[in-house]
Amino acid sequence: MANELDKIKQNMLSLTSSEHAIEELIKPLSREIHLFDSFIAGTSFIKDEAVFDDIKVGDKLILQREEDNRFDDKAIQILDPKKRKLGYIPEKDNVIFARLMDAGKYLIAIIDGIEKKGSFRQIKIGIYLVDF
Repeated sequence: MANELDKIKQNMLSLTSSEHAIEELIKPLSREIHLFDSFIAGTSFIKDEAVFDDIKVGDKLILQREEDNRFDDKAIQILDPKKRKLGYIPEKDNVIFARLMDAGKYLIAIIDGIEKKGSFRQIKIGIYLVDF
């Protein structure tokens, strides 16, 4: 029995020393709860449009509060997996999500659709609460 515990401890140690250790440990214990559908706001203001060539339907995006936004004190940035800015949660939709994030809740967005309309990109997203 002691040897089995040692093996478990060694495996846990090796798992926690990997780059995505916490994410891999928590993943089986988490679920994504769909909260809302929206679109990414501000895509036409992104200077490096190459970021849009690297995203596709189904991609998980990072939501991050932007503390020093002079236009919106509840601003939530939307970043691709490489942490490049894609835009924002629309201001009309962000109050509840900002409160959840400020309370320590982990939210993500998943791309549901991408449509290019001239120089404008309309990116439909679902917003999810990751529940542990």
